[in-house]
Amino acid sequence: MRSPKETALDSKIIEKLGSLVSPGKAMEIAKLLLQDDEIQALQDYANSVSIKRLSYNDHGPVHMRTVALNALIMLGLLRDAGIQTSLEKEDSGTFEDSLTALLLAAILHDTGMSIGRQDHELHGCYLAYPIMDRLLKRVFPAATAQRVTIRSLALEGISGHMGNRTINSLEAGVLLVADGCDMQKGRARIPMALSEGPKVGDIHKYSANSIEDVKIGKGREQPIRIDISMSSEVGLFQIEEVLLQKIAASTAKPYIELYALVNQNEPKRYL
Repeated sequence: MRSPKETALDSKIIEKLGSLVSPGKAMEIAKLLLQDDEIQALQDYANSVSIKRLSYNDHGPVHMRTVALNALIMLGLLRDAGIQTSLEKEDSGTFEDSLTALLLAAILHDTGMSIGRQDHELHGCYLAYPIMDRLLKRVFPAATAQRVTIRSLALEGISGHMGNRTINSLEAGVLLVADGCDMQKGRARIPMALSEGPKVGDIHKYSANSIEDVKIGKGREQPIRIDISMSSEVGLFQIEEVLLQKIAASTAKPYIELYALVNQNEPKRYL
């Protein structure tokens, strides 16, 4: 059963997608992804492993939906600035194909957490592959080349979302940053409540708990501006050790401005 937060995010994803493309294949994939029982079960169990077993932040259905929404916002801002996706630039696909791959990658990127933290991005690839194949065959039954292209691009996004493997497409780079931007304190609420003592990974919980808001919008000098507000300086860990590392590894880095605000001080510009 979907939580109210998941349902609200589903509506935002569909609304944002509808503002980017006319109803078509990407919308079909989005609805299938958000309603699929196997995906939901994988996301729920990944979250259980992450929070209850490993004491990490949320890596479940809310997180993966949030990353999908972030990614759609970013790709839309890039398109508004006249920047083509890798599929468009290489004449390998359309903007809608890129959106479809990005949605698949975002909704499935942390399913590998259902196995464990180490190499979860690689575990996620073989868990996601048959699901992608099943859904893509429903939407593109006769378009083998298109299915292969979209699936391969989505798998690049999943395998590269930790920032420790080289990625080459703009789409995978957008997913990498979209993932890093999900750092608000709500993501650490449950693991903080369940904490029974100091454990490895606590810095992720406490730093995330200080992040009040993350806004993604149009930049002044670059297409994408990310504004992060926090209640204390411990949140700088999330920016400097997590988000900045992901942006540095991302093909979308040249198009991003990054600002951080602690309490009511002047915002600090990182990029």
